[in-house]
Amino acid sequence: MTIAHPSARALACLPACLAFSLAALPARALQSSSDAPASQTPTHTLDTMVVTASAPSSPLHWVTDPRLPRQPVPASDGADYLKTVPGFSRIRNGGTNGDPVLRGMSGSRLNILSNDGNLVGACPSRMDNPLSYIAPETFDRLTIIKGPQSVRWGAGGSAGTVRFERDTPRFEAPGVRANASTLVGSRNRNDQLLDLTVGAPDVYVRAGGNRSESDDYRDGNGAVVPSGWRKWSGDLAIGWTPDADTLLEVSAGTGDAIARYGGRGMDGVAFARRSHGARLEKRNLPGVWDALLANVYYNNADHVMDNYTLRVPNPDSRMPMPMASNVDRRTRGGRISSEWRWQDVVIVAGVDAEDSRHRGRSAMGRGRYRLLPKTADAQFRRHGVFSELTLGAGSAQRWIGGFRVDRAQAVDQRQRGGGMMPMPNPTFGEQRLEWLGSGFLRWERDLSDGLQLYAGLGHSARMPDYWELFSPDAGPIDSRNAFDAVQPERTTQLDMGMKYRHARVEAWVSAYAGRLQDYILFDYQAGARRGNQSRARNVSARIAGAEAGLQAQLDAQWKVGWTLAYAWGENRSDGAALPQMPPLETRLSADWQGARWSVGTLLRGAMRQRRVAVGQGNVVAQDLGPSAGFATLGVNAAYRFTPTLQASVGVDNLSNRTYSDHLNLAGSADFGFPADPVRINEPGRTAWMRVDYRY
Repeated sequence: MTIAHPSARALACLPACLAFSLAALPARALQSSSDAPASQTPTHTLDTMVVTASAPSSPLHWVTDPRLPRQPVPASDGADYLKTVPGFSRIRNGGTNGDPVLRGMSGSRLNILSNDGNLVGACPSRMDNPLSYIAPETFDRLTIIKGPQSVRWGAGGSAGTVRFERDTPRFEAPGVRANASTLVGSRNRNDQLLDLTVGAPDVYVRAGGNRSESDDYRDGNGAVVPSGWRKWSGDLAIGWTPDADTLLEVSAGTGDAIARYGGRGMDGVAFARRSHGARLEKRNLPGVWDALLANVYYNNADHVMDNYTLRVPNPDSRMPMPMASNVDRRTRGGRISSEWRWQDVVIVAGVDAEDSRHRGRSAMGRGRYRLLPKTADAQFRRHGVFSELTLGAGSAQRWIGGFRVDRAQAVDQRQRGGGMMPMPNPTFGEQRLEWLGSGFLRWERDLSDGLQLYAGLGHSARMPDYWELFSPDAGPIDSRNAFDAVQPERTTQLDMGMKYRHARVEAWVSAYAGRLQDYILFDYQAGARRGNQSRARNVSARIAGAEAGLQAQLDAQWKVGWTLAYAWGENRSDGAALPQMPPLETRLSADWQGARWSVGTLLRGAMRQRRVAVGQGNVVAQDLGPSAGFATLGVNAAYRFTPTLQASVGVDNLSNRTYSDHLNLAGSADFGFPADPVRINEPGRTAWMRVDYRY
């Protein structure tokens, strides 16, 4: 099915030969000062031509360039970008907007920030999770922190923190910088991106836009999987840089999309985003006061889903007539932090706050929801204070610790409960207030010959999010509803590992073990499809797992790599497996790289998963039963015409294998999937070509 979207056509003027046309500009490498702070240094990588895996840059920290081509070819959202980091997986919705999972943990257990601001989705079943509104290639850097090992970036984040960041452009003289790419592939895949910065020593203007579209894909058997999408976004930032240590920036952005979902009863026909922000940075302050950082943001997600724009209503379903729902989520907040340095001692302290409002409206009939006003059903507020201390900064042995305290508030504004015949809501107008404490302590040691060891103990307290308080049909037994009784989730986790770096070899291993008090679990009717009756409750749980990796430079041109990830979870309250745990997964890669040419291959394999809890999961998905193992092979090649222009091609799932990931949604009966839940298959053989230009 070919998808059209009037808003997307506004960006269709970006030509398919965008990168080639820009090649006529004079070739000039990006300039950066070697003594500039890391957060201000542009990421300009000429080493890797196609990314197939990532390695940690420091203990529990991954930093990668999301603008580089990577295999498998990613969708237009951030979840597939994260899959190159061992430990990450995603719950497939259709072709785009998958929900990210780290070590079997999903939802708000992951803090996801763009330019240090929260953009929270509005759909009650996370059809529009935060990564749905993020175009990764428009950012300069992707930073990942695994585990509860930082307190700077908001409350919760027990599984980890994901930050999409843009660098501060610095110009020594008036000039222009450009980053452009275009991608074409199987099933009418067609992407364009342009990121343009014009600046001088004391001012810059950065404007960027991207669009992405694809038709429904076919699995290895040739069966069509409803999965087409079309989306676009644009962002503008204006900055004032009177000196090398000062920045004042204001920004704004917008975007929209449509997407077909083979695993849901509705499709997304609007993902309207509006974003505004401002930030102030002042570094190298006098004395021990080193830096002052502040930012404020306003993000609004306006989401529409229906069962008639991109499909025909199914007369045998729970929604036999045309129906639409329009929800929005406004989130605004800010952060102020300062940094002090005394030789090898560093202290970071600050405060942050966030306010989020959820509204909605729905109606039977085509477009009739537009005649109704939106009514608020939930309000969230949070205020936090945090501090981190580093002893031994810059030395061979370091102790890093931190703590934060948050005051979290939720207000139930629903006048009626859910369901086909909603009753009056027993908790209407009630308020929940929680004081939450989080902290961590980590030891790091650099030994001789490039060996580094670390061990850290972290604790995270997380307020139940919108999907856990308002989406379930019921709360724990003998409670009025989920808002009334679902308790905050508390995670205590031990992380440890090592990293070895040599001239030709880089190896690392990380392991973790955690205890989760009041883990928030969703129960569904046994074997039922997502969307039927659900109950949220708290259980006691344990998790454990490990990730490992190896990269070896065999000679000047050949490099091989290997990664492994395993996650395990136990529901101690029920004496059962914890649901939604990905199976053991490994990746093997081999790459040859010359002065201009590179070729590579990627083998991905996953073991079968037998430890399941059928009918249990999270707000997005549930365990559908055991899953089979599989292996897929991809190949890629790239050619660098100049230091600024390169082309890359690839084929994913070369053998056209029919397979599905364990974390998945059941196919919707609206598209002919059987009544007994079956997983959505992954794409079959997929070919792609991409051209990148950086000026």
